[in-house]
Amino acid sequence: MGRRSSTIVALIGVAVVAGGCGTTPSSGSQPSEPVVVRLYGSDANMTNSLKDKLADAPGLLSGMTGTAPLLRLPESFKERLRGVDPTLADYGYAAEAYDAVLIAGLAAESARTTEPATVAKFMVGATNSGTLCDSAAACLALAEAGKDFAYRGVSMRRSGLTDAGEPSSASYGTLHFDRTNIINDNLTEYVGAGDESLASTSPAPPFPPMPGSSRKKLPALKVGGLMPHTGRLAYRSAPRFAGARLAVQDLNAAGGVLDQPVEWVDGDDGTDATVAAATVDRFVGLGVQVIIGASSSSVTKAVIPKIAAAGRILVSPSSTSDELTTVADNGLFFRTAPPDTLQARALADVIMRGGSRRVTIMAREDAYGLGLQKNVKADLLAAGMTDATVDLISYPTNTEDFGGVAARVRDNAPEGVLILGYDETALIVKALAARGVVVS
Repeated sequence: MGRRSSTIVALIGVAVVAGGCGTTPSSGSQPSEPVVVRLYGSDANMTNSLKDKLADAPGLLSGMTGTAPLLRLPESFKERLRGVDPTLADYGYAAEAYDAVLIAGLAAESARTTEPATVAKFMVGATNSGTLCDSAAACLALAEAGKDFAYRGVSMRRSGLTDAGEPSSASYGTLHFDRTNIINDNLTEYVGAGDESLASTSPAPPFPPMPGSSRKKLPALKVGGLMPHTGRLAYRSAPRFAGARLAVQDLNAAGGVLDQPVEWVDGDDGTDATVAAATVDRFVGLGVQVIIGASSSSVTKAVIPKIAAAGRILVSPSSTSDELTTVADNGLFFRTAPPDTLQARALADVIMRGGSRRVTIMAREDAYGLGLQKNVKADLLAAGMTDATVDLISYPTNTEDFGGVAARVRDNAPEGVLILGYDETALIVKALAARGVVVS
């Protein structure tokens, strides 16, 4: 049975499953001929975790293609991550979380203090000037000796941070789902994005004198994990927690920061601003100086004012909205995840190479979805599409009924559909299938 035949069989099954769930078209509206589209996704939904939500619809994602900030990770690094969490199903943003913790630790060693406002001044410089180093042990040795260094670790291989404290370049993977609703790693392609020349050229602050015998009396560096154990992005967080905890282990194996073990304080952002704010308050009460998170751009944007007021450092390994570049943060917000202006270019390239010339872009109504939607459209227009050939659809973040947006896609009959969503993507593809929209 060919791909299209098997997909149409899946479509029929999904239409039956969708009955009574607000996703089946009204009687007589189901078209006799399917609309065949190319289906695209982005970093938040190009994950093997979606398979669990489509157990009743095998093969429904077959052919779906998308992008995510992704590196060709060394197998040794994956093995070490699995040593922290043997249950890992994928490695999304694990490298970025690892580097977020490591850069903060190196900056504290360089600053000779764990006081956040001072440490923040060394964050960018730890990635840009001096001798290249690629491990906690090598970089800590240079920092302790007062020698300039530039960390080139797992995700920060090509260049350092910009003056705004975010990656100047990144690596993206083009991912492909197979007939089992699993990403086929053998088909993954890697492409660079960004501009290495945008990395900061500002000189790092001079190394202060080493505190000497009082060094061990300094407050230990405490790192808090503001990432979701609960909420809509919990299904994607395991690699980030594993990466952050592995970095803490590596810093401590190299002697710690300022001769003291780095302390990991676990937390939950709940993929929710209120939950995240409560966790930040708890971290502040515990004396946490560096917070890793949040995961979603909207939650990160919501907590930055609280972080700035409390005088703590926030480093997100996965918040990608380009709005965050200019949010007022008192110089305390950084990220190792590349801004969505870079992912948008990668997505537009994938869509154009796929041959789609009429595209519908469906997005969550939040900073991540709407921001990436806007940037992808701009890049598609720059590549030759027109306003008439790019249809934008948004949906509330709390909805589970996608019948209306699916009907609009069916009526527009695009050649390609890009979904910028979280785990609700499973409900969206079921709603599309129930209305005769088939993935080619």
